[in-house]
Amino acid sequence: MDNQQHYSLPIKTHHLPPPLETTQSPPSPPPSPSPPRPTWQIITVAAIAAGVQFGWALQLSLLTPYVQLLGIPHKWASFIWLCGPISGMIVQPVVGYYSDRCTSRFGRRRPFIAGGAILVAVAVFLIGYAADVGVLSGDKPGNAPKPRAISVFVIGFWILDVANNMLQGPCRALLADLSGSDSRKIRTANSLFSFFMGVGNVLGYAAGSYSKMHRIFPFTTTHACDVYCANLKTCFFISIALLLTVTVIALTTVTESIYVPETVNVEGNVKVKRLVFFKEMAGALKMLSKPTWILLLVTCLNWIAWFPFLLFDTDWMGREVYGGSESNERQYSRGVSAGATGLLLNSVVAGVTSLGMDQLTRVCGGVKRLWGGVNLLLAVCLGMTVLITKMAEESRRGVTGDGGQPPVGVKASAFTLFAVLGVPLSVTFSIPCALASIFSNDSGVGQGLSLGVLNLAIVIPQIFVSVLSGPWDSLFAFGNLPAFVVGAIAAAISGILAFTLLPSPPKDVKVSGAAMH
Repeated sequence: MDNQQHYSLPIKTHHLPPPLETTQSPPSPPPSPSPPRPTWQIITVAAIAAGVQFGWALQLSLLTPYVQLLGIPHKWASFIWLCGPISGMIVQPVVGYYSDRCTSRFGRRRPFIAGGAILVAVAVFLIGYAADVGVLSGDKPGNAPKPRAISVFVIGFWILDVANNMLQGPCRALLADLSGSDSRKIRTANSLFSFFMGVGNVLGYAAGSYSKMHRIFPFTTTHACDVYCANLKTCFFISIALLLTVTVIALTTVTESIYVPETVNVEGNVKVKRLVFFKEMAGALKMLSKPTWILLLVTCLNWIAWFPFLLFDTDWMGREVYGGSESNERQYSRGVSAGATGLLLNSVVAGVTSLGMDQLTRVCGGVKRLWGGVNLLLAVCLGMTVLITKMAEESRRGVTGDGGQPPVGVKASAFTLFAVLGVPLSVTFSIPCALASIFSNDSGVGQGLSLGVLNLAIVIPQIFVSVLSGPWDSLFAFGNLPAFVVGAIAAAISGILAFTLLPSPPKDVKVSGAAMH
């Protein structure tokens, strides 16, 4: 049982032993992990993921049509969406580094979490009111391109991605801090984070699919903002209300230890040790252990597999499964709506799987076997998209008109695919981050910086897929299938490497089913 009395004391200060008298030492490790906190504190911090993911789901489901409404040319839209991986590549390592060394009296992680939540509120306002601000500053109402509104939207969109990256890294690092050196508790904390991500996805997709959401706040409909725009405003207002609520609760009920930076003795004068970020970043990369490098490789291949499906799942439903096209927009719209339903199923399964992550790990015989197994499952599912597509094409042969609904068997296969993929998605959202936190305790790299480095193995594949998926489509003329096949191959390799090269974390569950401690 967790010791509640220990945490009723005022905020504690870590006092580190004096280092050797040298200024050329490698990057200083963070303070030793504190004892694990009560589970309710971990749940409270993990709940922030619901607010963050609510906004991400709204981005995926609503902002692409909104971009077209503002008149952004399609060829430029992809560059706007690149802000996610670019900001993740820069923001998370920087925020992770400085959150490891933040000396604020409020703690190391909480100031960054609070700042990220405030930036999300600012970004949501800019995005929601982009059309209104554009008209007030000179844009013409209607369907014509609105350059001023586009400028406001792009600024808000970039701020939103930066803020989300600023939130997620410190949240996961704080979960690792609260878990102490307990490997099982670290995995449980990341599983809870994954569960609340699923909750946020369900809420976001459900809110985005309800066309009368604007009635909650009638003032959102203006002469510059139609019903669709008003729905987007309302959804984002609810999103920011949820995020601010869970964030305030977490920051006011969960305390942190104050970090005291390491000092060095130079000619009798005690000075605080400060290294330039990029110099220490390079030093941290050199300090990464072999298990961490293997983790980065497996994660990179894993996300090369995931991103084609995450980016084009609803487009695949609209084009390949339902047979829609630019000349058959009605059928394409039906498929996109069906894809949104599939994403809801996916989110529900992912959330349920997250709650049973410990039991699933025990059944599979350990973390590495679980992750390797679900990566192979991901490979099979991505390969099945080819079979489902061929089944759908065969059913449309000789059919005239808009084609109608695909056969029940095709739709059932597609929805089953979405649902089954919820299992590997839940594992992907929790296990790699948990392993990064566990391995960082051994290598001496801070939790924040370690998770920021892990994020590089996620965003680089995203850029890779975003840049090459178009040429693959043009080269093979098979729509989304070439990217899915590449993803299937990457997932299979990722699974094999997880089985063969990735070491088991300390105190991991054994095949015999021994309890984790």
